[in-house]
Amino acid sequence: MADERNNEIEETKIQGVNGPITGWLDGHTILVGLMAYPIRHTMSPTMHNNAFAKLGLNGAYLCFEIDNEKLPGAIDAIRTLDMRGSNVSMPNKKKVIPYLDKLDKTSQMCDAVNTIVNEHGVLTGYTTDGMGWLRALKKDGQDVKGKIITLAGAGGAATPIAVTASLEGAKEIRIFNLDDDKWAQAVKNAETINKETDCVASVHHLEDKEDFKQSIAESDIYCDATSVGMNPLQDQTLVEDPSWFHEDMVVSDTVYAPRKTKLMEVAEKAGVKHIYNGIGMMIEQGAAAFKLWTGKEMPTDYIQEIMDANK
Repeated sequence: MADERNNEIEETKIQGVNGPITGWLDGHTILVGLMAYPIRHTMSPTMHNNAFAKLGLNGAYLCFEIDNEKLPGAIDAIRTLDMRGSNVSMPNKKKVIPYLDKLDKTSQMCDAVNTIVNEHGVLTGYTTDGMGWLRALKKDGQDVKGKIITLAGAGGAATPIAVTASLEGAKEIRIFNLDDDKWAQAVKNAETINKETDCVASVHHLEDKEDFKQSIAESDIYCDATSVGMNPLQDQTLVEDPSWFHEDMVVSDTVYAPRKTKLMEVAEKAGVKHIYNGIGMMIEQGAAAFKLWTGKEMPTDYIQEIMDANK
């Protein structure tokens, strides 16, 4: 009987005339992927496959157009094909949980998963979006420990940002959201953070502009984790008046297309020193998943260059 296949992503041993061939598919290539619907717009294959090639790892990252209906069979396929794991995006981040064996702390608190790791048939769910946001800030010398954060939104980006910031020592998180279908999620996020961490979380109505303005003035970090600023809302921002900001704070937008959002333009007019778009979060969340699969650090500066060339 053949030896059981190892699903660890190892350095390629294939030799060409001029040295090792990277990015090569052979009988030892380990598969990871992304399961989402729709999926054709994603930049994840570019990011991960270039990282595999740069580090000489024998892995391949493919996209699979999977909705809720196809999800059970797709998760079975991870085990059957001995995939190393998969990213998971909408509409599957919550629906995938019953099919997994374990969840890390962040995924439990978020009630959502964006990364699956397969350890010889045992599937563990992780959420790396919030860590991606945090790592992007840390890379520029910024931290959340002991800080007051005003956070706009309670959706797929905002929830892991709030949870991860609370686990990493944020002093206070003020969640602002419209009184819409995400309001209940905002309340749930605050309740979970207050129960599970030492951070103080509260929920506020985004319609209350005076409360919103005052909160930003008192905050060390303002993060917009809504879709405002993204097409077709690229000419809009929740904060239109530069006087709401102070120059020593951090202003972070999770939107990365366009690279300079309307919010960032307003922050620039206010003289804010630390302004970020969502490209760093996108790369760093991928890097966190990459390390879970490979045990190695993604060459993020190299990937940043590639992303900038493809924007």
